[in-house]
Amino acid sequence: MSTTLAPTPVPAPVRRAPRRRTRVLALPEARWALVSLVAFLLALPLDLGGAPAWTYGPLYAVAYASGGWEPALEGLRALREKTLDVDLLMIVAALGAAAIGQVLDGGLLIVIFATSGALEALATARTADSVRGLLDLAPTTATRLREGGEETVPTADLAVGDLVLVRPGERIGADGTVAEGAGEVDQATITGESLPVLKRPGDDVFAGTLNGTGALRVRVGRDPADSVIARIVTLVEEASRTKAPTQLFIEKIEQRYSVGVVVATLAVFGIPLAFGADLTDALLRAMTFMIVASPCAVVLATMPPLLSAIANAGRHGVLVKSAVAMERLGEIDTAALDKTGTLTEGTPEVTAVTPAAGAGVDEDALLALAAAAEHPSEHPLARAIVAAARARGLHIAPADDFTAAPGRGVTAVIDGRTVHVGRAEPTEGTAGAAGAETTVRVTRDGTHLGTLALTDRLRDDAARATTRLTALTGTAPTLLTGDHAAAAARVADATGITDVRAGLLPEDKVGAVRERERAGRKVLFVGDGVNDAPALAAAHAGVAMGRAGSDLALETADAVVVRDELTAVPAVVDLSRRARRLVVQNLAVAGVFITVLVLWDLIGHLPLPLGVAGHEGSTVLVGLNGLRLLRESAWRPE
Repeated sequence: MSTTLAPTPVPAPVRRAPRRRTRVLALPEARWALVSLVAFLLALPLDLGGAPAWTYGPLYAVAYASGGWEPALEGLRALREKTLDVDLLMIVAALGAAAIGQVLDGGLLIVIFATSGALEALATARTADSVRGLLDLAPTTATRLREGGEETVPTADLAVGDLVLVRPGERIGADGTVAEGAGEVDQATITGESLPVLKRPGDDVFAGTLNGTGALRVRVGRDPADSVIARIVTLVEEASRTKAPTQLFIEKIEQRYSVGVVVATLAVFGIPLAFGADLTDALLRAMTFMIVASPCAVVLATMPPLLSAIANAGRHGVLVKSAVAMERLGEIDTAALDKTGTLTEGTPEVTAVTPAAGAGVDEDALLALAAAAEHPSEHPLARAIVAAARARGLHIAPADDFTAAPGRGVTAVIDGRTVHVGRAEPTEGTAGAAGAETTVRVTRDGTHLGTLALTDRLRDDAARATTRLTALTGTAPTLLTGDHAAAAARVADATGITDVRAGLLPEDKVGAVRERERAGRKVLFVGDGVNDAPALAAAHAGVAMGRAGSDLALETADAVVVRDELTAVPAVVDLSRRARRLVVQNLAVAGVFITVLVLWDLIGHLPLPLGVAGHEGSTVLVGLNGLRLLRESAWRPE
């Protein structure tokens, strides 16, 4: 039996609660960082312009206090737990610099750390907002059927076994099974399927999915708190908590380095003093040591290449959210890709028009009849058929007596004859033989005229992107999709992917990612939907396609491809790897400078101005080297 292709009337849009987004200045870390930055920027021109110290001194003091009090407090708390982090060392180094007259250097260090902390806090808050907002997909109320009639109840009060009425255009309130009725349900948020799925009695449905046609009576099969949509929230939260610590390369050695510098500074101060050295000389030597040994050049060795890579990627439509995220992208050694909305565009197109033998119509006539019948509809397949007819310049005749019945198809009178369009059974026609997702059967006055094949359009750059990812990682990507096996196989064949896993729920995608990571691989996952968010959070690095990406996917991912160009994914991975190579170069340069200056100060007598010049010179050198990735030629899309 043919099934419905288009609804009538068109369901009203489902209203959703406005998404809650944390504003930047709602975070105390951001407010303190802003005060510190403004005070520093006000003091800087006065200082460099030779103004009296009383004009800029208080401003520097505000910058130090507002930007440094929180990391100082956290550092002291860590010290109480018998750990020493680099934040406390930076505060001590900044105060030491100020104590020997290098107020500007210390202030710059404070501002950098305060701003970094604010950005990290904002990213964390935004992700939490999106996780909470995901629950808005599920309706807050449902229509429960009882012997006495209908009653509207909160979805949280639904119990297993309840019978719920879901009208056309409503979202389903709980996971369950269709007891009565038939209709097409858009469940892309859960499974990633590109087209609505026909649901009949006995079929499973999910909370948060949209019923497009026909009234459904759904028997609740799972407590709302344990629905698939609720499990997605849990998976994202758990994956975010258990993901490897978000540390830059240099931060992995900060504990030992911090302890070493503090111990060495105390030794440089205490040992000469114990042998009778002058207190001022000993203090000056110790402060000089702390300045030249402080990791300013090391910090800048890491940040400019990564920040330059972020800026360059941003110019080319890829938003990388942090230096940590940029570093992670360069570490991946295998890739996993979603299908719908990632390798494909997520919208259907007509790929084959096959007239029936002896039907007396050619391809254009068959397509024009189908488009005329579908023209009053807003269904995705109907829009694709109409668009295909218009692309061929065909005349679309007006339709009379248009009707659509769930489970049967659409019918209209065209030029006085009855035309019916509906999904064909698997054995009907040949248009779907090439792996098309949907085959549509067209009849006129009961006579079979032919079939149309429709598929989710493959991105033009999908094959190029997968080929380059294979070259970068040394292994072909894996396709992880909630769609059915035939659709997945078609896309895999077109892109050269051999490892295909279809019919996956969100937790299955997470399992596939973690399986690879348990094998020692660092996985890049690329997706776009709500159902991809747990895998994006669980992967070593996650990239979301931005045009049709869900809020949760966009916030969970480490990077977002704003222009929806899939070749930008391998391009940003390549850019990250070159940034990491520059980081290694800069660390080597910074290490040589620090070693020479420290030995000079310990073995001989390093004049403070020369020590500051050497320290600042190495900082400038590594900073300029890191800026090389700002060049246009650094972006290599192919």
